Amino acid sequence: MFVGEYEYKVDNKGRLPLPPRFRREIEDGLVLTMVADNCITAYTRADWNKMTANQAPDRFLVSDKERRINRFIFSNANEVNIDNQGRIALSSTLRERCSISDAAVILGTNNCFEIWNPGQWQKERPSADDARQLMEILEERK
Repeated sequence: MFVGEYEYKVDNKGRLPLPPRFRREIEDGLVLTMVADNCITAYTRADWNKMTANQAPDRFLVSDKERRINRFIFSNANEVNIDNQGRIALSSTLRERCSISDAAVILGTNNCFEIWNPGQWQKERPSADDARQLMEILEERK
């Protein structure tokens, strides 16, 4: 499980240190991609494989929306390994698309984690009131 919020420097080669407790959760490297927000989402390879197993089309014709989301997620995906110093290399494409330059915020989000530009995260970060309102909306749906 990935939890917590951490800020690290990104070096000039695009390498980002991972929190030590995250490193213990990662056995076979990571898959980094963009999903729906303007951040990088990191999945363990095992979780990525579980999620994407259901994305393999069992038919030739899939909807336009399915093709578009698959193109977005899979074309942005990169497999990375943790180096001996506990860092991962962020691709220049993902760094550019997510406006990550010399610093990044890493957020644990349960079975994956997100990598944000610090300024964008401050704008996006939910307050306690936001969380309470979202929980109320979810309760109403039940």
